[in-house]
Amino acid sequence: MPRAMWDRLLVDCHVCTMVPARGDPLGLVQNGAIAIADGKIVRVGKRSEMAGAQVKEVVKLGGTWITPGLIDCHTHLVFGGNRAQEHAMRRAGASYEQIAKAGGGIASTVAATRESSATELIDSARRRLHALIAGGCTTVEIKSGYGFDTASELRMLNVARALGQQEPVRIFPTLLALHALPPGANRTEFVRMVIEEMIPAVARAGVATAIDGFCEGIGFLPHEIEQLFAAAEDHGLRVKLHAEQLSNRGGAKLAARYSALSADHLEYLDEAGAESMAEAGTVAVLLPGAFYALGEQQKPPVQLLRDFGVPIAVATDCNPGTSPLLNPQLAMNMACTLFGLTPDEALAGMTVNAARALGLDGELGTIAPGKVADLCAWRIDHPAELGYWIGLPGPERRMLGGVDTWGVAG
Repeated sequence: MPRAMWDRLLVDCHVCTMVPARGDPLGLVQNGAIAIADGKIVRVGKRSEMAGAQVKEVVKLGGTWITPGLIDCHTHLVFGGNRAQEHAMRRAGASYEQIAKAGGGIASTVAATRESSATELIDSARRRLHALIAGGCTTVEIKSGYGFDTASELRMLNVARALGQQEPVRIFPTLLALHALPPGANRTEFVRMVIEEMIPAVARAGVATAIDGFCEGIGFLPHEIEQLFAAAEDHGLRVKLHAEQLSNRGGAKLAARYSALSADHLEYLDEAGAESMAEAGTVAVLLPGAFYALGEQQKPPVQLLRDFGVPIAVATDCNPGTSPLLNPQLAMNMACTLFGLTPDEALAGMTVNAARALGLDGELGTIAPGKVADLCAWRIDHPAELGYWIGLPGPERRMLGGVDTWGVAG
């Protein structure tokens, strides 16, 4: 029987598989090779093991290190305007809550987003997306949440989908249904509208893969989030949650009870929350950009997460007010320097664990047979450098489904 023909064989490279092996958390393969067929990885190993293979194209990668494409599993990339003026307010001592109460914060972005046309939203988000792509991202989650009504949220989700169709990147759209209470709105009526109108409309349109909320004193309370999660469950949508960022409201434990994909921020996470997340398989998404931009002092309990075996992901949280961060390598460096992650943990946080935080770990996040061939080639001496350098240039080469992508990813 003739041997199968591979589309591409990547050689002259070292491979960071992100599949732990014999005490090596990164699953490193020196002088490795990766075989690709139909956009998927079919074999990974030493180059010498693949001698004589039938292949349409042999690609020499010049001694670079190959990692899975980076995954930014928490962004708010689509919005109108910006909130640069709030940066000055924070430097003058204003808190997150004070800015929100003064009419800034999320409400100001909602207004700017509503005033922007769909074309303007796509064009501005595209520039931000290009920065993430150039930094090595092959998958990006994009939340809505700056609409406050069904039509506006649907418009944001459709913009996110359009970006995924127009750019060489995979987009994971999330409906951030309970983000903030609109000025002057009745809480009970707003939550009812989200549950009875917004979520069913989004589910019918098929434009979101998950539902999210902000569980906080200035956001929504646990009983309101529970109503949100129950509605999401009724419509077959997974859930995620902004939890324990500014205080402990028990959001992480609630998220785990609904088998949430992730609970994000977690600066005020307690032992009960961490234990619940571990039992549910809920990923902890750490957002050092927001911690840095807000000048926070309370760090997420990384050792507690380790002790309970909670998977740790890292994301930029790119948004106009509290994390104007557009560099995935800087997010990894911040996770190390501010939160105490190891470089290995930071890289896992933007690959294998980020894929888990989006429910995509069966397809993405590692270099292994059967996985989609989303890959980056880095001119570095060791993968640990991705969490070490500040402002490291992006990958030398970037592949989506085994195909080279150039342009902004260059």
